[in-house]
Amino acid sequence: MKKTAMCVLALAAASLAQARDDVVMLPLADVVQMGMSQGKLDGSVKFYLSGAATPKASAMLGDDVSNKKTNGVGKDDATACNWVALSALIAFEASAKQRGANAVINLHSFYKKNPHKDSVNFECHAGNIMAGVALKGTYARVAE
Repeated sequence: MKKTAMCVLALAAASLAQARDDVVMLPLADVVQMGMSQGKLDGSVKFYLSGAATPKASAMLGDDVSNKKTNGVGKDDATACNWVALSALIAFEASAKQRGANAVINLHSFYKKNPHKDSVNFECHAGNIMAGVALKGTYARVAE
């Protein structure tokens, strides 16, 4: 019995040592386009990454974080990462509408509360079975 328990523990430790947590950087514009073409985003809320050209904000309506995970089994990293990023944008769009915002500005990756600002790409962490994206941004009303 002791031998069996030791074997199980050794196998569990080996599988944990093999765990994958790859950082994948992908363009947010592709995710927005995918959401629009699939009808999951309606275009009433615009998304502006930190450092990207952003219209002047007439009102700031609070900050928020969207932290999403998805099953990555059977998906390549880009597919899983784009899918989970779209989930985050859908959540931001719904919250923006409730607050009367038409944009999310200063949007940046915030995985494990570590900010990563890029004017084009978002950060995704892809593992053996999960992919995760955390985005932080500010709701705003901007000139259209």
